[in-house]
Amino acid sequence: MPRLQSRKLSPWAMKWMLNLFPPLLFQRIKILEFSADFQYCRVRVKRSIWTRNLHGTTFGGTIYSAADSPLPMLYWQIFAQRGLQVESWLQAGRIRYEKPAATELILEFRLSDEQVAWATGELETNGRFRQSIDVQAVDQTGAVCAQITMEAYVRLSRDKRGAPAAF
Repeated sequence: MPRLQSRKLSPWAMKWMLNLFPPLLFQRIKILEFSADFQYCRVRVKRSIWTRNLHGTTFGGTIYSAADSPLPMLYWQIFAQRGLQVESWLQAGRIRYEKPAATELILEFRLSDEQVAWATGELETNGRFRQSIDVQAVDQTGAVCAQITMEAYVRLSRDKRGAPAAF
């Protein structure tokens, strides 16, 4: 069976691409860092007139938007670096706002080696997986402003006949 491959990106290229993505750019959401192995991403939500609500704090939708893209993108590139073409997206998310965000926020996404090994096994066995991670939106004082649970859905890409493209 032929093996389709995803486009491999460097951490710098991935950061550049997402930082120019209009839904993030216009909400002042910036990707600060991707690790070389794509198991870590750090995101900043900057305060601006475009992201403030009537109370002068950051819109909840802006905080959620900052959490939307990184997890599926991490999995996409983890498997692209291994020569696998996958389709990944955020299937579900849940957010709990703990306190108003009166300063800029930092969100950190981390995937452990165990999580990646489990995901690889699920792809090999089932051709797909769902995995959730918890992320915190932390302000400049270190206070947690939001607790976010993100669930990514990742599957092997399909060829024109509908068959899995790998394994």
